[in-house]
Amino acid sequence: MSVVGLDVGSQSCYIAVARAGGIETIANEFSDRCTPSVISFGSKNRTIGVAAKNQQITHANNTVSNFKRFHGRAFNDPFIQKEKENLSYDLVPLKNGGVGIKVMYMGEEHLFSVEQITAMLLTKLKETAENSLKKPVTDCVISVLGTAFDPFLGGKNFDEKLVEHFCAEFKTKYKLDAKSKIRALLRLYQECEKLKKLMSSNSTDLPLNIECFMNDKDVSGKMNRSQFEELCAELLQKIEVPLYSLLEQTHLKVEDVSAVEIVGGATRIPAVKERIAKFFGKDISTTLNADEAVARGCALQCAILSPAFKVREFSVTDAVPFPISLIWNHDSEDTEGVHEVFSRNHAAPFSKVLTFLRRGPFELEAFYSDPQGVPYPEAKIGRFVVQNVSAQKDGEKSRVKVKVRVNTHGIFTISTASMVEKVPTEENEMSSEADMECLNQRPPENPDTDANEKKVDQPPEAKKPKIKVVNVELPIEANLVWQLGKDLLNMYIETEGKMIMQDKLEKERNDAKNAVEEYVYEFRDKLCGPYEKFICEQDHQNFLRLLTETEDWLYEEGEDQAKQAYVDKLEELMKIGTPVKVRFQEAEERPKMFEELGQRLQHYAKIAADFRNKDEKYNHIDESEMKKVEKSVNEVMEWMNNVMNAQAKKSLDQDPVVRAQEIKTKIKELNNTCEPVVTQPKPKIESPKLERTPNGPNIDKKEEDLEDKNNFGAEPPHQNGECYPNEKNSVNMDLD
Repeated sequence: MSVVGLDVGSQSCYIAVARAGGIETIANEFSDRCTPSVISFGSKNRTIGVAAKNQQITHANNTVSNFKRFHGRAFNDPFIQKEKENLSYDLVPLKNGGVGIKVMYMGEEHLFSVEQITAMLLTKLKETAENSLKKPVTDCVISVLGTAFDPFLGGKNFDEKLVEHFCAEFKTKYKLDAKSKIRALLRLYQECEKLKKLMSSNSTDLPLNIECFMNDKDVSGKMNRSQFEELCAELLQKIEVPLYSLLEQTHLKVEDVSAVEIVGGATRIPAVKERIAKFFGKDISTTLNADEAVARGCALQCAILSPAFKVREFSVTDAVPFPISLIWNHDSEDTEGVHEVFSRNHAAPFSKVLTFLRRGPFELEAFYSDPQGVPYPEAKIGRFVVQNVSAQKDGEKSRVKVKVRVNTHGIFTISTASMVEKVPTEENEMSSEADMECLNQRPPENPDTDANEKKVDQPPEAKKPKIKVVNVELPIEANLVWQLGKDLLNMYIETEGKMIMQDKLEKERNDAKNAVEEYVYEFRDKLCGPYEKFICEQDHQNFLRLLTETEDWLYEEGEDQAKQAYVDKLEELMKIGTPVKVRFQEAEERPKMFEELGQRLQHYAKIAADFRNKDEKYNHIDESEMKKVEKSVNEVMEWMNNVMNAQAKKSLDQDPVVRAQEIKTKIKELNNTCEPVVTQPKPKIESPKLERTPNGPNIDKKEEDLEDKNNFGAEPPHQNGECYPNEKNSVNMDLD
């Protein structure tokens, strides 16, 4: 079972996996542990991650980035309208009022929701993890906000300050409006991000140069750390606000904090470090990888949750970040009831049961109690209708138990609802528990006591009807604010499946095209090098011409062909190239095989000669068996001499008479025939029988016993309690 943690960030993502040896961050197909949160749409397929970011400037209108902060927002949200101005792609409203992203894909205009775009990124991260683990990824832990206290206090916000500064400078200095051309603006963003990183380690003036920025004009500027901190003064002042809030929520004082560890890309900015260190009054620690810490934490949490991993006693308790309340209407009154079910920082996952008295179906609405403290303008969570509620048979209100829950994923929901129903039962329909209770009641041992006297003169008591309590499960209709409908979700899944298949087909097509291109370059170089001797002059010239024609075809009419066209073209080249390659490889391998075969023949021929010379090492072998060895040696030697003579008459540009694999087969056959004969072990010699004293029996001893006898001398074995102080024999023992 896979144990994976994903840190899905606004600008980049990281993947961590838990293995037997610990937690590690894995790399993508570009050997980079950082995967940009970018998706680019093309006429044939889509690219995600590093490849997509490489197209961000050249294919700006159809490359989507910085979309994470659009989740949970309506299109008419002021934040969306402000962000819309600085994007290279188009934002449009969806039917449900959400944010849609319009791009050209496969030659047609497509409209995707933010959820779909995020799903595409998750698909890529899942694929990267599976390629590393060599098995499917089914369960994982995904970060949502990571460790950030303020969603508008990240690295991108500092980049924006630099971009605004240089946009104003270039407008004054060069009369160029960078915001009027999106490609120029994107290039400026990239250069400002680089400059920001350089200023974290350098306090001197640093240059910013962009060639052919706009209208074929080069632009330049400079910035130092002090100027940068002045630009970002407003952002830096916001750092202390979440820190004060943190201490307030945790009921801690600054002196209660023993150590401070910071993570996140923006913490590399010296001014950010200084502000945090000053607030806590102590040096801050950076022992964790600032970029990868969240992904590694996710992998640890996944290992804790996974039954496949046993983690040392360690637990993480999540908290509800924003207080959640319920509101409902009373049955008989117009007034509304409000109750806060989860306070701020309440432990999660957690469930609570609420009891309502109702005669019919009723509605509950969940919302965030403190709308001002939520980073999104929508405070509503959802509406829940508890159905099939009815009054009791006597007209009384029914008791309805509603279970509210914040689950492992941090999502609020009403998980179950049940109605307590009282059902009268006949005496013979008593519950099994009541039957058992009656059976277990025994009469007192003394039958004459007053308690057991039957009072016949008193009127019989009226029997009370027995009541059975039944819990009836009730259906719940849930309408969450941003939850996707089942039909829409299925459509999204189907669309994603088609896009995955199209990406796969396009990858196979490109791989087939690249295979042709690689073959052309490889063979053209080797035909003028190691392969030159293995093809005749005429074929050499013809093949070089064919390779050049194929290269021209690849960059002209062959630029955009079906996969099969490239497969056919490669087969055409290989018909000529493969024999040349085989001759070269055979010329490399054949001498080695002949040498090995010759050594084996000499080995077996020497053993046969030793046998004829009555060598005692082989005198136990039957002569008929050794004749088989001699026959096999002679036959193989004759075969080798013949093919070597025939091969010597061939030129290098002709196909070989014999191939290395055939020689290898001959070696195997020779070994199979000769080896069992020459390695026959000598038969064991039976031990002679030993005679003991005339009065004792004759006992057969094994060789080991005789050796023990020789070691210990001829004296009889010692008896218990006997001592031989003058004994000269001793036993040598090796001790480790």
